[in-house]
Amino acid sequence: MAGSTASSVRSKVKAKGVQDSGRTNSPSEDVANLHQLEAQHGILGIVLLLFCGTVSSYLCTYLPEALTAADLDRHPTAFIAERAWDNLQVLNDFGPKPTGSRANELGAADYIRREIEKAKTTAHAAQLLETAHQTISGAYPIAFLGNPLTSVYRNAQNLVVRLAGRSEDGERAALMLNCHYDTVASSPGASDDGGSCAVMLEILRVLSRAPERNRHSIVFLFNGAEETPLQAAHGFVSQHRWAGDVRAFLNLESAGSGGKEQLFQAGPQHPWLIEAYGRAVRHPAAQTVSEEIFQSGIIPSDTDFRIFRDFGHVPGMDFAHTINGYRYHTRFDTIDYLTLPVLQRTGDNILALTRELANGEELGRVGSDPNLAEGYSVFFDVLGLFFVSYSASTGQIVNVMLAVLSLAVPLMELCRQVRRVGERSVLNQTLVGLLGTVCGTAASVGVVLLVANRLDAVGRAMSWFSTPYLILGLYGCPVILMHWFAHRLCSHWFSNNKSPLNLTQTVRARLIGVNLFWTLLIIPLTLANIRSAYIIAVIVLLSLLSTILTSVLGYQGQPRRWLALHLAFQIPTLLWATKFYHLLVKLFVPITGRMGAGSNPEYLIALLVACFGLLCVSYLVPLVGLLKGTSELTARMTVFAMIAFLLGCCTQVGFPYRDESNGEPSVQRHYVTHTLQVAHRDGAVVSEGAGFLFREMDRNAVRVIRGVAKPAEAVPMRQMETCRTMLFCGVPFYSIWHQIRFNNYWMEGFSPAIEKHTLPTFELVRVHQNSSSVRQYSFEIVHRHQTCVQSALIIAPKPGVQLVDWSLMDTVPGTIEFNGERAHFVLITYGLADEAPWTVTFAFEYDPEHLPDGAGAKLFDVSWVNTYWEHGDKHTDEFRKLIDQFPEWAHVIPSVAVVNITAH
Repeated sequence: MAGSTASSVRSKVKAKGVQDSGRTNSPSEDVANLHQLEAQHGILGIVLLLFCGTVSSYLCTYLPEALTAADLDRHPTAFIAERAWDNLQVLNDFGPKPTGSRANELGAADYIRREIEKAKTTAHAAQLLETAHQTISGAYPIAFLGNPLTSVYRNAQNLVVRLAGRSEDGERAALMLNCHYDTVASSPGASDDGGSCAVMLEILRVLSRAPERNRHSIVFLFNGAEETPLQAAHGFVSQHRWAGDVRAFLNLESAGSGGKEQLFQAGPQHPWLIEAYGRAVRHPAAQTVSEEIFQSGIIPSDTDFRIFRDFGHVPGMDFAHTINGYRYHTRFDTIDYLTLPVLQRTGDNILALTRELANGEELGRVGSDPNLAEGYSVFFDVLGLFFVSYSASTGQIVNVMLAVLSLAVPLMELCRQVRRVGERSVLNQTLVGLLGTVCGTAASVGVVLLVANRLDAVGRAMSWFSTPYLILGLYGCPVILMHWFAHRLCSHWFSNNKSPLNLTQTVRARLIGVNLFWTLLIIPLTLANIRSAYIIAVIVLLSLLSTILTSVLGYQGQPRRWLALHLAFQIPTLLWATKFYHLLVKLFVPITGRMGAGSNPEYLIALLVACFGLLCVSYLVPLVGLLKGTSELTARMTVFAMIAFLLGCCTQVGFPYRDESNGEPSVQRHYVTHTLQVAHRDGAVVSEGAGFLFREMDRNAVRVIRGVAKPAEAVPMRQMETCRTMLFCGVPFYSIWHQIRFNNYWMEGFSPAIEKHTLPTFELVRVHQNSSSVRQYSFEIVHRHQTCVQSALIIAPKPGVQLVDWSLMDTVPGTIEFNGERAHFVLITYGLADEAPWTVTFAFEYDPEHLPDGAGAKLFDVSWVNTYWEHGDKHTDEFRKLIDQFPEWAHVIPSVAVVNITAH
């Protein structure tokens, strides 16, 4: 802004404008008012931002005190975290429990079954508690990243409990609670999802001991195959006799290790569920924006919610812990990193919600009343203190009304002060405020993307991974500076010393320009049915309330009081905005460690900071016009950014990963598969190879992979020699996500140690010519040994041949594409071992006249892949040495695979 001379000129012009407009403020009052503020007062805005960010961070992680067994006498019907902790300790001590492993199929399943029987024996006489042990086999089509997959499961287990309700003789409506006790390989799964199963066991104990039945039945589903993915849930909804009674469900999940359980998706539609949540839950943590982010597909995870929704056609709510996602699916997901208050908070909320739903009338009506199923909700908690929800249609009206009022009210109020002589100036300065906000937003996005690009280019990507505070310096300071510069430049370019507005009125007009910016954003978002526009609506509402209170209190002509009131309303604004910053940073920073190397994670974090930085500073930056000068504040912000850049690029502070020595492990993930490749022709082996397949899980992984592989070379997967001779390069295909989306690397090596008698077999037993153009092949699959092994079938019809029918299920999904080849992909998971062979058939249609070898022509290639996940005692010395070469801050998930490729 201008210096003291210009300020004096502006004061005189302003005084004349005041006389002309009939105002009573004296020139001397303005000379002494806010445009005399010293530059260091600008630091107060930064301090206010940091203070509010600290408070919101605390509220985001605050947990209630846990109850112990000593509290039972005072709270006989309450959730007791200590009892759930005892269950979790046992589940944790089983170690990794992938489906098919002895730890899962025999250990964890048997323990949960015994705990259920204990609950049955201690249940109140008024209660009826039924149990069922379900062993299921089935198949269903599902797609990931738009690629179709046939998911097959054999002898997976579900442990199911039904607590009968009062309405047994009439309506058979039930609420279902679901958790999974299986884990991924190499992870004990204390949070994902042992903690949820422990919570459900305690809820079962509490409800079964109540002297009165609930109105509706409650089904507890402890499923043993979720990570496979999502298979046991399908077995329940498609085959269990109680599945037809389920009218709603609560799915308990985890994508982190501790913190609050977030309600991150609900419905679809069925707004009564959100209303029940609002009535029942004591410690709310729920955001519509979480639902829209998760359902966009940007997060590399899925839950049983999808199965219950798509195959069971049942509405429900999905909960997950998201704090400390660094430990998710690693060896550090143990009870050592959880606390009793985590279980207490989750248990309090889920128990209260279960009681609300199981005793409400909606559960009995939802099957017959279509009105209950209609409409989406906008929902959010306010700093975890209270919960707000309303219909999406109401949200659209509210958003538009707030947008209009946030412009109309302050414009009318300010124009009334300067009527006849200043209206045009108010409009001009409003446009200056809009331009400053637009330019600041564009500049901040451009600068942080440039910083993100340069950090990646110099090999310092993810320097904030273990130290998220670096984000504030690397990206937060540039965002603030760009908004600062934009408003200063716009003020300079469009300054008018002849304006009838005094300096305070000028700043207030520019703040109306900020309202205009948000209006131009919130209305299109609302029209596009993006419910997350509520985030902006709350900020606009606070700005509107500030304007109304200014008018009611008569602070229009008292600049210091107006500023104090404006800053007072910035406190809830900053608390609101920084809450979302913390929520999304704590979610996405760990996710960047498992989203592959195909995209620069710096861009994601940079854009996140630019967006929420705008929310934080949009109503603060225009106040820079009230300061004498800003060079000192600009210099300090620049120094903070440079310090963060130096820490991130030149010191160990910016090293992305940490081992457990500091108590906060944040590891780099590596999947390494020791692979045997065998190609067959007419029953004979024609080629054989072996090596190691590495998955590139994050942006920095390839450097570690190449370092571990030395002196050998790690070759990109699609450049393998076998890509010219084997179907799908001969790689152990088991995951669309890992093999198609991620970059993989191959290193030649010796053959793995395989106990061939433990391998699931896939043998041709019969070929039948159904017609002149359809040939049917029958195979037998046998899995006799209780081992953690997963099979995959990759079936690639020859040109002119089509797979038209099979015995896996009624439909044949489309093909996936890899390395220029198309094939049907079938993933097979085994639970309990079974001596009996399983026969599968495939029917291929073709034109006999176009077959090159006539009736004896091969119709398809098939790759039969078997991957052992818990096979550590069978690793070769070479494999062990390779694993040992990874640094301490790496989490390695080793596996052994055999790939057999044959033409039929």
